[in-house]
Amino acid sequence: MLAHPGGPFWKRKDEGAWSIPKGLIEAGEEQLAAAQREFLEETGHSPGGEFFPLGEAKQPGGKIVHVWAVEGDWNPATLKSNMFKMEWPPRSEGQQYFPEIDRAAWFGLEEARLKILKGQAVFLDRLLEALRRA
Repeated sequence: MLAHPGGPFWKRKDEGAWSIPKGLIEAGEEQLAAAQREFLEETGHSPGGEFFPLGEAKQPGGKIVHVWAVEGDWNPATLKSNMFKMEWPPRSEGQQYFPEIDRAAWFGLEEARLKILKGQAVFLDRLLEALRRA
């Protein structure tokens, strides 16, 4: 399951734009707890089950992302994302709210490789390896 970022900058982007739901780790928060909290905030869904660590990867922008996989059955049509505020249109001094994620979808591995951000593609390989070992 991948998420498409909301907001005007991503509106017309598709291939290479989708992401694993993620966010910042709060002070004193464990990495998995942060991932679960961020997933809930960005999708409105809290998956249960056994979480499989897929490790970390440094993104092109310098952020380090920690990722887990969990088996689940969730309907992306029920997406309820939190919102962020930004100046829009640029230099208008007007503020608008946009969802952090405007849509989510389940993809097979090959389509996911086309959709996912370049810096997160490594997690698809790690997921495939984890599934082979399971």
